Amino acid sequence: MTSATFELARELISRVSITPNDGGCQALLAQRLARLGFTIEHLRYGDVDNLWARRGSTKPLVCFAGHTDVVPTGPLDQWHSDPFQPTVRDGVLYGRGAADMKSSIAAFVTAIEGFLAQHPDHPGSIALLITSDEEGVAVNGTVKVVETLRARGEAMDYCIIGEPSSVAVLGDTMKNGRRGSLSGDLLVRGVQGHIAYPHLSRNPIHQFAPALAELSAARWDDGNEYFPPTTWQVSNITAGTGATNVIPGELRVLFNFRFSTASSEESLKSRVQEVLDRHGLDYGLTWWLSGRPFLTPKGKLVESLSRAVKNVTGRTPELSTSGGTSDGRFIADVCREVVELGPINASIHKLDEHIVLADLDALSRIYQFTLADILNGL
Repeated sequence: MTSATFELARELISRVSITPNDGGCQALLAQRLARLGFTIEHLRYGDVDNLWARRGSTKPLVCFAGHTDVVPTGPLDQWHSDPFQPTVRDGVLYGRGAADMKSSIAAFVTAIEGFLAQHPDHPGSIALLITSDEEGVAVNGTVKVVETLRARGEAMDYCIIGEPSSVAVLGDTMKNGRRGSLSGDLLVRGVQGHIAYPHLSRNPIHQFAPALAELSAARWDDGNEYFPPTTWQVSNITAGTGATNVIPGELRVLFNFRFSTASSEESLKSRVQEVLDRHGLDYGLTWWLSGRPFLTPKGKLVESLSRAVKNVTGRTPELSTSGGTSDGRFIADVCREVVELGPINASIHKLDEHIVLADLDALSRIYQFTLADILNGL
């Protein structure tokens, strides 16, 4: 197979860009976009490279967003081919980032090229927001670019994120929202002592157990049309000295909420603390919010992408808010409609990550159709 999308995907995959390194991917993209009349901004925060490229100055602004960084490869000897030497076998392109998400970025660019060839004087504006900090700690990437855009009053109207949203076949699923993530670090204080003299100690494990049972059984909300009910899960519990004859002096619990738009950060914090207080615990609790939930109801972007998928593949995508967090949680602060649509996600973060060759050009056509539908449909 030879096509513009395939060739660009291969070039991107061949660049070693393990998070937060970009490996020269953004320079390659910037060079190509500059030839199309895009204004290029390289925004570096800390050790993270970000690219903001925009063509046009009028509304609406359609943005394509993604990341050039990839996760580590894992054991190289367990790959069937070098993860940074893109390889085709039996109609499939293999390499780290093939699905998550260098193929989507390649499809962004070729979709724009195809659109501009047909509509050089289109209304509205087109932009790309590309980061190298999505797979890592995500503190100097998209979130910082969004802060910069907000500070200068630059907002998007529609954003398509190329995250691998498809499940079984290309376009069967697109994500119109994601749950929020709220974590807690709980320290329950007791009194350490000899296990044979429990009356002289206070066991924080025993004290916390009833509260744990209540928190585990709680129904935080009922979800809504787009989101499942909010969940609360403990990820770590640690206590004790390692000896069998010592009552521990403290217990540490790490937990996480994945929450829908039916709950808020404040309501979840309040309910947890009410339970802990009612059980009379001596505790300290630190919270951190990784991302608020966001939701794009059915509207222009959902409808345009759905038509594009139907036009190219013959199928109608299902709307979903499943999975972990994505950079959509940041972009939603400056964009009214954010939707994720990309390749099949079955191989992401795995050995022999891959994408079906036929999906490369199909994905580009989906993006191009959507762009034309939004901008030429004004």
